[in-house]
Amino acid sequence: MPPSALDRLARMNPTTVFLAALVLVLLGLFLPDALGGVLLLALVGGLAAVLTRTWRLQPPGVRALRVLVLVLVGTVALTKIF
Repeated sequence: MPPSALDRLARMNPTTVFLAALVLVLLGLFLPDALGGVLLLALVGGLAAVLTRTWRLQPPGVRALRVLVLVLVGTVALTKIF
């Protein structure tokens, strides 16, 4: 059975994953309106999928912070699109 995406993500360097997400957020902020907004929404969707799969493994304070960040990035994305 091939490894799942979460298995591959778990083996990645956390710093690399963070920096890749940061680069995508910065690209989304600096790209033109709709293109940047769509990129940010795609990032929010991917991170939300990972968040839901790992929800039980995180302490409550970390959960709240991650949800807050997703809501803020999603709000910025929708503001850029509309």
